[in-house]
Formats: sequence, structure tokens, C-alpha cells
Amino acid sequence: MARRIDADMQQVMQRFQVPGAAIAVTVDGKPVYSSAYGLRDRERALPARTDTPFEIGSITKQFTAAAIVQLQEAGKLQLDDPLARYLPHAPHASEVTLRQLLTHTSGLHDYFDGPDAEVDALVTQPIDFDHLIARIADQPLDFAPGTRWSYSNTGYALLGKVIETVSGERYRDYLQQHLLAPLGMTHTFTLADTDRLAGMAVGYRHEQGTLQRAPYFHPDWSGAAGFLVSTLDDLARWDGGLGSGKVVSAAGYAQMKTSFATADGKPVGYGLGLFVDSVYGQARVGHTGGTQGFTTADMYFPDLGLRIVAFSNLGDKKPEAGITMTNLVFAALHPDIVAAWERPVAGEVAAIGESAKASFRQLQDGTDYSAFSDDLRGKLVAGIGAGMMRSLGPYGAPTAMVFKGTRQGEKGTMYSYVAEFGPGAFIGYTVRLDEKGRVAGFAIE
Repeated sequence: MARRIDADMQQVMQRFQVPGAAIAVTVDGKPVYSSAYGLRDRERALPARTDTPFEIGSITKQFTAAAIVQLQEAGKLQLDDPLARYLPHAPHASEVTLRQLLTHTSGLHDYFDGPDAEVDALVTQPIDFDHLIARIADQPLDFAPGTRWSYSNTGYALLGKVIETVSGERYRDYLQQHLLAPLGMTHTFTLADTDRLAGMAVGYRHEQGTLQRAPYFHPDWSGAAGFLVSTLDDLARWDGGLGSGKVVSAAGYAQMKTSFATADGKPVGYGLGLFVDSVYGQARVGHTGGTQGFTTADMYFPDLGLRIVAFSNLGDKKPEAGITMTNLVFAALHPDIVAAWERPVAGEVAAIGESAKASFRQLQDGTDYSAFSDDLRGKLVAGIGAGMMRSLGPYGAPTAMVFKGTRQGEKGTMYSYVAEFGPGAFIGYTVRLDEKGRVAGFAIE
């Protein structure tokens, strides 16, 4: 298994040009494997190590969520309180609750939204909380609170301020006093500390096809939404402590890992600071993290007692190295489960399969949209095609397009496929065809 993990890791790192990475595997809370790959610093040719600190990005959100649950258990707040009870002057404070902020169902616009070049320039500079929130203060809610799910860093920035208001402590100090120190997490820091951290990984990302050092990411811009830096060992202490009642009660942790349901009863796949979903047909609870130069993932498979953590110093969001690496490690550990999941469903129509393959490659290439209906081709040419190309192109050509069955949609039969790109990398792709056999609708999952 170790040889397969190492071989697949090297393949992914080469394919996606990942500078460095570190992974750790535990089963039933016991460490069974860890390894590091590549370079933490390309310019100085310094190797990544299993004790190298990496930015963990939005994995920070589960620390913020745990702090809120902890304060509820101390009787200092309630998750279903309106935000206005703690931050009366915040945007839409009387319309949204703390629970909706925690579950990304508030409808608050994300303060990171904007042209990439503009945001890149802004996030290198300091900004105070009021000016950060002012970026979305005049924006209407994207939807009625509790009715939909949309990932929003704004909610977690506000939750960080709620923690400060209720506890009387700075957010960073609250984490240190009530979460990090009790668990012995002596190697967890913030983006503000990176200049003085010995052995800290350097972040990179691709810009116009070239791997470059990522721009500086000021901690003011991420804060309670994603400014922590940690090591594999420290994150293992966190995971063990959170799951064993050392941070919040068993009931509190159960809330965190239970998917929120919208007003119509549909689960959103996210609890309190944790995604609640599945991969390879297996239940999964955890979170990914992404900053300018890093992508990470901390994933737990409760039915197997398996946890896989992956750190990378590549900030590309498509494909995302952190989650790809946890997927490939799972596949190495449980090849039979993955083989069963990858098995095509019977009944595929060859011509439809060819349409799916051709249309997917055209979305990646961003040029000839001949596999699409006239109406959809017009929309792709008008603008949405460019976004598809940026999102799908970096994966490279699929190694397989696996048929996963059909379902009836409002406008006709939907044909589901999984596009595979080598170890750990895959994308769900669903198409609907018109009477001429051209793709008249599609979905990327």
C-alpha cells in the first residue's frame, strides 16, 4: 500500500506540477502512515517534511465553529439567535442567525467575490474588520436565509467577531486559550506568524501556465474564515480532541457533523464548519482549505474509522491538489471499494457516451462547440464557455468517461458520467440531449 500511495502521489504531483506535499493516515485514531514529497521551497531546493507547517485555509472554519458551539455549551449564546443580538450593526443582522452563518445558508454575499486580478491586489494589503464587511454591506441577500446553500467566507468573518464580542477576547487569543493549548497544539499559528516560522512551506500557483510563487495573503482577509497554519501532527491532535469530547461535548460534535437541511427539508451537505458528503460511495466528514498558495484536506470516513489528511503548497483551485491526494490515498487503501464504484452501470448507449466525451472535451478546449445544441452553443460562445475552459482545462484529457446511469429531469432524460483523470481526480458530468443527439443541457458536479 505504501508503494502504491507513493507512486500515485508522484504521478499526481508530476501531472499537476505540485511543488511539495505531506500526508498522514490514521485508522481508529492510530497513525498508520505518513510521508512527505517534493519541495517546501523551490527556490532553495528545501524538501517538504512531515513536520513542515502549511497554511490550512478553510480548515480553520471548523475551529471557528467549535468555538461557537463551545460558547453555546457555556450558556453564552444560542445558535438560533439572530446575529443582531451580538453584532447589531452588521449587514442583515436581524435577518440571519448564527446557525445560518455556520452552515453557509445565510444568503450573505462572499466578500472575496470580484475580478481575480482585483482581489489578488487587495488581499496583499491590511484591512480592518469594518472595511472588510463594508465590501458586502450594500449587497442584498443572495437568497432568503435558510432556503439555499452557498459558500460564504463572510459568515465566518462575522462569527469570529461574535466570538470576540461574547468572550471578551481576541479571536486568536480565544483559540489559543480554549482550543489549541488544552490539546497541546504547539505548532499551530496564523498567517501573521509565517515570516518567523522555521521550515514553513512556501506557497505557489500557476499563472498563465507557469508555476510561480503565490502573492502574499494578508491575515486580515482570512481571519476566522481561514488564517491558520499547522502541521500534520497538530491537526491530528485537533481531530482527536474534537472527536473525543475534549473541545465540545459529544452532542455538540454530533451537531457539527450533521448536515443542515433547508426550509424544504433538503440536506445541504454541510454541518457546522464541516462538509458532510460521500466519495466512492462512502460517507465522509471533513473540510478542504485553499489559500493563494496552498490547498489542503482533512477527511474522515466514519464507517471505516479512517482519516486522511493531505497538505500541498499548490494554490490552484482546479484541480485542487489537497482533496485529490486524500482521494488517491483512499483508493490505495481500499481498492475493492473504488473498483466497485468505478464499475460502469449497464445499459449505456454508445452514441450518447460519445456525445458526452466529445462535449466534455469541447468544454475543456473552449473552441469547437459542435456537440452542443444551437441555443447552448450560443451561450457558451457568449461567455460561459470561457469559465468552463478555465475550470476544466487544467485537468487534462480524461483517462476514462464512466457511465453512472440515468434519471428523469424536468426537460428529459439526464445521463450521468464520471470523468476520470488519473489517481484521485474525477468530475461528475451529466448531460441531456436534444432530438438531434446534441447536448442541450449539462451539469458539472
